[in-house]
Amino acid sequence: MASSLREYLETIRIEHTLFALPFAYATMFLAYDGWPDGLAFLWVTLAMVGARTVGMAANRVIDARIDAQNPRTAGRAIPAGRLSTARALVFTAAALALFVYSVYQLHPECRKFWPIVIAGMVFYPYAKRFTPFAHLFLGLVYVMVPTSVWLAVTGTMSLAPIVLGVGAGLWVAGFDIIYACQDAEADRRQGLHSFPANFGLKRALGASEWFHVAFIACLIGAGFLLKVGPWYWLGVFLTSILLAYEHKLVRPDDLSRVNAAFFTTNGVVSIGLFILIALDTLV
Repeated sequence: MASSLREYLETIRIEHTLFALPFAYATMFLAYDGWPDGLAFLWVTLAMVGARTVGMAANRVIDARIDAQNPRTAGRAIPAGRLSTARALVFTAAALALFVYSVYQLHPECRKFWPIVIAGMVFYPYAKRFTPFAHLFLGLVYVMVPTSVWLAVTGTMSLAPIVLGVGAGLWVAGFDIIYACQDAEADRRQGLHSFPANFGLKRALGASEWFHVAFIACLIGAGFLLKVGPWYWLGVFLTSILLAYEHKLVRPDDLSRVNAAFFTTNGVVSIGLFILIALDTLV
């Protein structure tokens, strides 16, 4: 069982939680305009980990046959046979229980929305089977991060977290397009859809750039709505620089630095933006 747990954690890429958690934390600091409540911080963290785990696990289980036919993903635990689908579903059920329990410890207003969050995460893997805009379905999952967290800790909704959520969704959709460039040929062979597979690498990378421009515009819009200070604007400026660097790393004729663009750069973006937003609310 311990070996299966290790395989499961590797399967869901638990380290990629750092893409979502900093946005959740930044939203909490903005909602409280300072230090969040300790218990709220704990339950938001557990809810985020649980929901993200369910989403990634569902992706791996649903796509197991597809992954087995792609040389890049054939070595993953489920298609390679190191982790059975049954055990993966047991772990996923535990993550779902953690998510639902954590949601019920937060503001009562958010309890009725948890099925929508899970439905969005489970639906995303199916999107590539019928539309090249599957990246936007993943982005929709991240739209729910700031909006859900804001509702969970305040019980209300306003335009600012919605704009912030749209920005987060565009950011994720943009770098998911970059990541999908690796699988363009494999997707075409299997009849799957993505920006790179349907429109070519050059157009896909161009679309990714525009998504990230729109992400910066959303950060600016949310900043004006929330009347933030200089540390927030410094975060927006540095994020712009990092995203420009990210798009310099990947070219249609050179995908060798996709991992640096996808994981390293975006990890710095999410953590750095969170730190500067938190600092802005504190000072």
